[in-house]
Amino acid sequence: MADEISVLVVDDSALMRNLIGRMVEDSPGLMIADKALNGRFALDKIPRVNPDVICLDLEMPEMNGIEFLKERKRLGIEIPVVILSSIAEKGAEITMEALALGASDFIQKPSGSISGDIHTVRDTLIPMLVGYGGQYRKTHGKKAPHPSETAPKTSASASSTPKTDFLASLLSPPGPVTPAKAPAQIRRPGNTEIIAIGISTGGPDALRVVFSKLDADLRVPIVVVQHMPAGFTNEFAKSLDRICPLDVQEANEGDPITPGHVFIAQGNKHLEVERRGINIVAHLSDAPQVSGHRPSADVLFASVALAYQNHALGVIMTGMGRDGAQQLGTIFKEGGITLGQDETSAVVYGMPRVAYELGHVQEQVSLEKMASRICGIAKTSR
Repeated sequence: MADEISVLVVDDSALMRNLIGRMVEDSPGLMIADKALNGRFALDKIPRVNPDVICLDLEMPEMNGIEFLKERKRLGIEIPVVILSSIAEKGAEITMEALALGASDFIQKPSGSISGDIHTVRDTLIPMLVGYGGQYRKTHGKKAPHPSETAPKTSASASSTPKTDFLASLLSPPGPVTPAKAPAQIRRPGNTEIIAIGISTGGPDALRVVFSKLDADLRVPIVVVQHMPAGFTNEFAKSLDRICPLDVQEANEGDPITPGHVFIAQGNKHLEVERRGINIVAHLSDAPQVSGHRPSADVLFASVALAYQNHALGVIMTGMGRDGAQQLGTIFKEGGITLGQDETSAVVYGMPRVAYELGHVQEQVSLEKMASRICGIAKTSR
């Protein structure tokens, strides 16, 4: 149909091109624009097929993914790119280089048995393509299908569980957002002593925007849960450190939560803050997933509310599902301040929408204004 999000798949592996192609074709609201076996062929095809989003491998002959992104930037091509990344440590470095060159997000390629990993890949990739492709269409005056229209069909390659409501449940339901009554606060907000951010799909790009605009004199620590696989968060922290005026690092067990520093949760580890004597430090945990994730924003927010009470600022941003929405309310109840990214600027208005519906978001803020709003609240004496 005319409103479908068109996807250009770029990979030198015929198996991967067919695999990703089937995922796209099994998802109403998405369609294959074309396929290319390297970056050179992709550049040749873009003017003809005019895709809304590109799914790009990094390791390809003749013109690899990094070379393609450099040429894309030189030519002023704005079509969003989702990277297919390998799991190796070197793959993490190259993936972060790709994000720095303008790629929007990434997923890991299937490892080992493709059939064993296929559900995870599909459940992550399809919402990304819908989110980034839909956002691109809207900013270019085209109509985009609503997430409720983009649920994958069941197929022989899918699990036996019906998938008809898959994307509708992970992204955002149709209809206007009606927030519940805000919960009662135990105490009035005090001076901000910590900033906690929960973010998922669309996060790598969004955090680059926010962190590049933070004030250099912000003297409040920031702790972040970004849903990301293990092995990538250290390189992700390094890439943010290069553009952020504050010091950004991957959180390690026992790290003191100090002013002027940003701590990124490790992939596959819960991040909590806890008081040890007179200090507050980072604590990493292998506890089971919470809200479908490890690290979980709900776990982080709950620990922040306990340790800082009415001296916390909680921020929930783009992402599918509901992680962080419930415990953001705990920060609010303790007397903290809460922000949520608005629908217009969120790649996926899932997590912030649920939090807003629960009455846990005091103020909705656009991505462009998020850094200044965070700094403004953090620097205000109360």
